[in-house]
Amino acid sequence: MAFTKEILNQAQIKEEIFRIARNSIESGLTFQRPLIPNENQVSELLKEKGASFVTLKIPYHGKKVLRGCIGSLEARFPLYADIAENAFNAAFRDPRFPALTKDEYLDIIISVSVLTQPKPMIVKNYDDLIKALRPMQDGLVLKEGVRKATFLPAVWKELKDPELFVEALLKKGGWPPHYWSNAMQAFRYEAIELEDSDSRLNDVSLN
Repeated sequence: MAFTKEILNQAQIKEEIFRIARNSIESGLTFQRPLIPNENQVSELLKEKGASFVTLKIPYHGKKVLRGCIGSLEARFPLYADIAENAFNAAFRDPRFPALTKDEYLDIIISVSVLTQPKPMIVKNYDDLIKALRPMQDGLVLKEGVRKATFLPAVWKELKDPELFVEALLKKGGWPPHYWSNAMQAFRYEAIELEDSDSRLNDVSLN
């Protein structure tokens, strides 16, 4: 069975996804390691291989501010295990932030994105890339040698202009503005975005 927005948003499946994520973070707070559920304890759907990103935010002056985001671009493991690992890593191993504290966890807002397989974009230069992007739909991966950076489709909510979107991703990856080279590769993917039902705020901030 393929992952679809309708299936993943079913109350039982969605609740299970966020229970897996929260249990893994709580295990990290207590035991400093992720908690991977026993395969016999998860739904058949979540046993299928899947690629996920887990994003953590905390409330700040009425907005949700990024507190960690880690994920997988390729489906190599069962989705339940991928979510558990990425939830732990977003909380404790995102190099941009210190490890999540117990006090922060009380207010944490969790989002889970389930990704489609990235597909190569046939673009020859920076301008081609800007024209080819589909705002509010495409996640984007830029890769040059061992250097790689990605933005989830959710980032379009704040960076609605394709050029601003690409410039911010170049900066994230350590490339200069308007950069392109013959070795640069671009991939697009889509994502099913799920947010913890406990979340009560609507604004998103990447700052």
